[in-house]
Amino acid sequence: MAKLQPIGDHVVIKVEKDQETIKSGIVLPDSAKEKPQQGTVIAVGSGTMLDNGTKVALEVHEGDKVVYSKYSGNELKLDDVEYVILSQRDILAIVK
Repeated sequence: MAKLQPIGDHVVIKVEKDQETIKSGIVLPDSAKEKPQQGTVIAVGSGTMLDNGTKVALEVHEGDKVVYSKYSGNELKLDDVEYVILSQRDILAIVK
């Protein structure tokens, strides 16, 4: 498996995809589902650079389960696993 190391304020998230079944037992194909908005952080960048040159660490850490903006980031598939790479500002919440 390739190791992804984001730079700056970017974060790599492993997308959580649930197989959705409606009440009658029919499994919905991916094309009929909404885009997932939740996943697990697998790698974080080195931090955000402020205008004064100070580097600030990111608020999320590897292993955090997060909710992110629906159409943000860049999707990537490696070894049949789906990832999204996005900026920390596109992360809405950490699931506790």
